[in-house]
Amino acid sequence: MDEQNHQATAEELAGEKMVDEAFQRLLDSYLASRHRKKVDLITKAFNFARQAHKGVKRLSGEPYIMHPIAVAQIASEEMGLGSTSICSALLHDVVEDTDYTVEDISNIFGPKIAQIVDGLTKISGGIFGEQASAQAENFKKLLLTMSDDIRVILIKICDRLHNMRTLASQPANKQYKIAGETLYIYAPLANRLGLNKIKSELENLSFRFEHPEEYARIESQLAETAGKRDELFANFISPIENALNEMGLKHRIIKRVKTPYSIWNKMQTKHVTFDQIYDILAVRVIFTPSQEADEINECFDIYVALTKIYKSHPDRLREWLNHPKANGYQALHVTLMSGEGRWIEVQIRSERMDEVAEQGFAAHWKYKEGEEIVEDEGELGDWLSTIKEILDDPQPDAMDFLDAIKLNLFASEIFVFTPKGEIKTMPAGCTALDFAFQIHTFLGSHCIGAKVNHKLVPLSHKLESGDQVEILTSNSQHVQPSWVNFVSTAKAKGKIQAILRRDSRETQKQGEKILTDFLTRNDMEMTTSVLDKLCEMYEKPKHEDLFLAIGMKNIILGEKDIDEIRGRKKDDGQKSKGWRRYVPFVSKKDNKDEKKTQPEFFTVDKDFNRKKPVYINENNISHFIFPPCCHPIPGDDALGFIDARNRIEIHKRNCPVASKLKSTYGKRILDAKWDMHKELYFDATLEIRGIDRLGLLLEVTQIISAQLNVNIRRISIKCDEEIFDGTIELRVHDRQDVSTIVENLKKVEGLQEINQIV
Repeated sequence: MDEQNHQATAEELAGEKMVDEAFQRLLDSYLASRHRKKVDLITKAFNFARQAHKGVKRLSGEPYIMHPIAVAQIASEEMGLGSTSICSALLHDVVEDTDYTVEDISNIFGPKIAQIVDGLTKISGGIFGEQASAQAENFKKLLLTMSDDIRVILIKICDRLHNMRTLASQPANKQYKIAGETLYIYAPLANRLGLNKIKSELENLSFRFEHPEEYARIESQLAETAGKRDELFANFISPIENALNEMGLKHRIIKRVKTPYSIWNKMQTKHVTFDQIYDILAVRVIFTPSQEADEINECFDIYVALTKIYKSHPDRLREWLNHPKANGYQALHVTLMSGEGRWIEVQIRSERMDEVAEQGFAAHWKYKEGEEIVEDEGELGDWLSTIKEILDDPQPDAMDFLDAIKLNLFASEIFVFTPKGEIKTMPAGCTALDFAFQIHTFLGSHCIGAKVNHKLVPLSHKLESGDQVEILTSNSQHVQPSWVNFVSTAKAKGKIQAILRRDSRETQKQGEKILTDFLTRNDMEMTTSVLDKLCEMYEKPKHEDLFLAIGMKNIILGEKDIDEIRGRKKDDGQKSKGWRRYVPFVSKKDNKDEKKTQPEFFTVDKDFNRKKPVYINENNISHFIFPPCCHPIPGDDALGFIDARNRIEIHKRNCPVASKLKSTYGKRILDAKWDMHKELYFDATLEIRGIDRLGLLLEVTQIISAQLNVNIRRISIKCDEEIFDGTIELRVHDRQDVSTIVENLKKVEGLQEINQIV
């Protein structure tokens, strides 16, 4: 017994020592900053939090207080925040996890810290129904608290970053939920606040947990090619160093290597291999201006000096000096042709610009003595007001809300002018109608067209930087449903949908009345079961959608509907057609005459262990649902999702639909693993492109059919001036088969590009 006590005491002492050392590191980083030194307040917050979390441990086994210290460390060292933020970070879980209240925090630490802790608690807490998306609701709260104090969101991002750094201790289904939600919400939010370094780390960590094999492969490819990159960098910057020294500028030149996530993302979106990505290396020139007023002029002086050494790409000059991005980013980007014949992007920034680029809005604290905040500072204020407008008109669907916010989070910007010459920042890809709604809802809803640079254009005309836009209106014009398809800003989309919802409520009521009368005539009542059957039959997700379709005369009710409701199924093959789309595989026999029967899907009950992975094998694959959004095949990184009827859908982890599901219905995510033995065939499509020559197609088909014994279902090829492109539809066992085929086809002379498409 004494030995056990001794062991427990030793563990406690080791834990205490670990906590003391972590807090000392926090104090050291704070004392090295430019903030006023309020060490007593920070120590008081630390001792209070330590006592409140006493005896509690994290999943990793370390004392819980290590998490608040780590969050405070990120806030201090990586964001450059001051004592108010550090104290709030140390206390951020106290109200949620212990018996202390916001009033207690206010009495001990003052109203400002209490307000921030309250904001952080509101984001985490709250009770929501299973159907209401907890994450989307939390996100709404998070954005609402931003208007009170931007530090709430900054600390929340620090909290998320530390959770991502320690995600290895969580089970796989929780990892996918947290990583998915990080990629969908927190990384773009960090990007919008200019936290470039943190955004990149959040993306990379998400990628590492969701696609561990892909991450490891890219890491090893980066390591293999590091020597060549170092040599290219050294040769490239040597003459630049000489030129900058001659100009007498104090400077440093650093190399920036693309992150594994951004490389993988480019490989996915552009359908290219690692070897085909040519902008992995970029160069950053950071200088100290002789006078702060001259920093923009000196950026251009450096640009002129560089273009005397290397030829610049005419279409790739990006200037964010006179008009910074909405997150405060300022720099001059130029792409130069190196001596080895490679295009290399050079980013020119002053030290101040670099600090803002890395720390974004948080860098403003470094230039203030105290911690007073100007909340409507420049473009950030405009962005916050846009978000407030979206929150004022809440979307009925949580996913719509997240999408609306994301539209504005990810967008890069253009600058357009009003007829009076005022400059407006808009997301790239926006239309004249977006611009109209940006100025005023009335202007947008009555817009009939626009004049761009004094020329008449339609509502769907895409604007470009530098355009001068005049909106034309008519009182007889009304919002059209088709408008949603060509607006790209969250504000315009939200306003159009709100107006359409208002208009559709009347049509819904008419549809409901038509359905009630129809059922009454057939001696039936409108029950939930009847509505569910009709929704399933017409593939409508909600009862309201069904009423609307009936009201708009898109659905005409008849005898077949009564048969469906009463369960009298007609053997017209329709049922088979309906469920077949969920089965993306065939057996080796593939007997077309074989009678198909609808599979029994797995249903998840209350005793189901969601922490364990579900294994997909030949015997049970037909019991899972395979929606048509992403077409996973064995070997793909997959996950499961428990749908509204407790059945299990299988998605690729990087499927766009799955991204929303992870962020919105995280508790329903499961880990899914393949346990297949090359007994079933799955469809896969390859895109090929290259230079035509005699016998090329024969060589391609021989490799696939004769050498690899793979069944080709269909080939479609078109040739234009010696260049051909086409698609090959195959039947394969798994992702490994696809990789083998691609590797063998790469050896065919004249075949330039091979990509797999869903």
